[in-house]
Amino acid sequence: MLIDSHCHLNYKGLIERQGEILARARETGVRGFLNISTRQSEWDAVIATAHRESDVWASVGIHPHEADGHADMGAAVLRTATEDPRVIAIGETGLDYYYDHSDREVQKALFRTHIGVARETGLPLVIHTREAEDDTLEILRDEMEKGGFPALIHCFTASAGFGRSVLDLGLTISLSGIVTFKNAQDLQAFATEIPDDRLLVETDAPFLAPIPHRGQTCEPAFVADTLAFVAKLRGTTPDALAESTGANFHALFGKAGL
Repeated sequence: MLIDSHCHLNYKGLIERQGEILARARETGVRGFLNISTRQSEWDAVIATAHRESDVWASVGIHPHEADGHADMGAAVLRTATEDPRVIAIGETGLDYYYDHSDREVQKALFRTHIGVARETGLPLVIHTREAEDDTLEILRDEMEKGGFPALIHCFTASAGFGRSVLDLGLTISLSGIVTFKNAQDLQAFATEIPDDRLLVETDAPFLAPIPHRGQTCEPAFVADTLAFVAKLRGTTPDALAESTGANFHALFGKAGL
């Protein structure tokens, strides 16, 4: 049941040897991959990979870094893309104030567009947030008042307070290789607080390779290392955590089982 809930199989560093990388991950025990898009120009290729590989699913969305280039993209375009049977998620979307590659107001507006489509379709929202806790939480709370929607915070690196707040809203949290880093003590402490039924694991490949692979191009096989580390933190076994996070993945991304 081990699943890499967030990777970029069509990114440079993975696309050139995608078949080899998927085979290695499968040999490691990975049974599913959610291939994430970050801009509209990627959607066709990301979806095509999911149609070619039976254990790969796709998302459609606009990363906050790319918001300026998609400022006029309406909900209808996103909604139409979600109709593909291999598209099981919306995103990644959200707010990133660390780099500020796109105007903050444009990021917020596009984030709300994604939320609206998630509410309408019932597909989970994959949220990226960095140095934007207050605005992310404000938007989530405001939008939840208009009607609920499924969502998760991917590659969680925020404060424990933010984590508890999004858990209170019903969101799921996904941990990446960052949790294995030596300077991630606060994140490691919070990782023990996440309820069993709200936890996923991911690589964010080709980025953020976990220990003992730091400095390498990250690939989905490495999700097993993150899983083993988190299992030890939480006082359980890798097999048990693989089962529970895999079940959580399918509970959240229900379209994956269709």
